[in-house]
Amino acid sequence: MIDIDQLLQGNPRSVARAITLVEAGGPKAAALMREIFPRTGNATVIGVTGSPGAGKSSLVDKLALYYKNEGLRVGIVCIDPSSPFSGGAILGDRIRMSTLGLDKNVFIRSMATRGNLGGLSRSTVDAVAILDAAGFDKVIVETVGVGQDEVEVVKTADVSIVVLVPGMGDDIQAIKAGIMEIGDVFVINKADREGVLRTQKELEALLSLAHRPDMWNPPIVRTIATENKGIEDLAAAIEKYVNYTAMADGETIATRKEAIAQWRLLELLRERLLADLLERNGTNKELERLSAEVAAKRIDPYSVVEELVSRKRQ
Repeated sequence: MIDIDQLLQGNPRSVARAITLVEAGGPKAAALMREIFPRTGNATVIGVTGSPGAGKSSLVDKLALYYKNEGLRVGIVCIDPSSPFSGGAILGDRIRMSTLGLDKNVFIRSMATRGNLGGLSRSTVDAVAILDAAGFDKVIVETVGVGQDEVEVVKTADVSIVVLVPGMGDDIQAIKAGIMEIGDVFVINKADREGVLRTQKELEALLSLAHRPDMWNPPIVRTIATENKGIEDLAAAIEKYVNYTAMADGETIATRKEAIAQWRLLELLRERLLADLLERNGTNKELERLSAEVAAKRIDPYSVVEELVSRKRQ
């Protein structure tokens, strides 16, 4: 049983147990989230996404260290790729963040995507809400790494940071993945590499073509995370955007919040309906047999789905 008072006081063990509970899902997780939801909305949620190998983990490490030194409490949620067999996080514990994780004002949790597209774990939003309610000032969410569909970090973050590196064709990737629309702050990490100026100019050109309804002009920050360079400038750019949204047109912000709320409701609804369907009339047990039938090409998957949905209607 989760001690709500301990959780709200930021007790690390209670926070860890609560996140484990929401990862497992079920009625107890829903009851917990109902209780803590009114206590959320105080933390600044920072989403960090970008190409694999861009140095996101190092950047998150140094940004969290900066906030910690400023006297703030920091929660970090690292979304890792899942093992296709066990469903667990492949990267597991963050070795590079192990020293930081020993600090009482820093909480680090790795979560597996468990097959979810969007670069986020199914329960990421709940984990962020738990850290928010537990009194953390900044919650940093690091995604797996952007691809065609992995831009959903914008749906859980107040500020979305896109990390690029010189010489990796990130300009092309940015157009493909639609990152121009989700990035509130752009970071060119590993800025000591050759081609950093070219990457910045290309990025500036791309940003000049992008239209944002909130009229924000995303800044470009150069960093060398491994040497702790540019981190203060990044923190300043994040704060500038937070202040901008606080003073921006209320209608634009409200529309964004409503869209995020609608996305969350649809996610929960899909999850609940799927769980109900699988539990109905022994469907969950029969799924193994049906999977074997599909694998052997004795029946097509579309007919199976139609049959299962028909049972639900009965």
